[in-house]
Amino acid sequence: MEATDNHLMTKVGAGDVSQLAVLFERHNKALFRFFVYQTRDRELAEDLVQDVFFRMLRYRASYDPRQSFTGWMYQIARNAHIDQATKRRGEVVNFDEFLERRPEPASADLTAEDRLRRSQDVALLKRAMDRLPADKRELLILSRYQGLKYEQIAEILGCEVGTVKVRVFRAVRALGQIFHELAGEKAS
Repeated sequence: MEATDNHLMTKVGAGDVSQLAVLFERHNKALFRFFVYQTRDRELAEDLVQDVFFRMLRYRASYDPRQSFTGWMYQIARNAHIDQATKRRGEVVNFDEFLERRPEPASADLTAEDRLRRSQDVALLKRAMDRLPADKRELLILSRYQGLKYEQIAEILGCEVGTVKVRVFRAVRALGQIFHELAGEKAS
């Protein structure tokens, strides 16, 4: 699919802007999830997705078909998010509102006690994610929630694959430490 996306973006760059609609259909949901995990605000996430595709159209001439389309798209997404965060600096983001809207998958095999424990663990994990520094949270979102390969993340961040692996490892370790601290507070 990456080769097809590269081809479509090359067509957009050459003036066939109707191909951007195909790219939108393929990637808007993944970008939306990326932004929701980053901002915890569904409306803002929708706006940011639109902004990314607007920027793709505006900067279509800068697209290099030798690079990964996905990497280029997420670079634009990161920039859109940074720009929006700069504008919103000082506003309070309501993380709990988003977290409460996400339904937990039902499982017939779990007892009520298991479901309660699981929901408490999920809530602690989400609180731990919120406490991570933005750069570590972004890495985990890209690698774990968006399912991007380390090579793609390296391209987005402009660093080596080995550096991404180390940063993801450190982010996971930091998340684990925060999670255990929160679990210890809860147990006290």
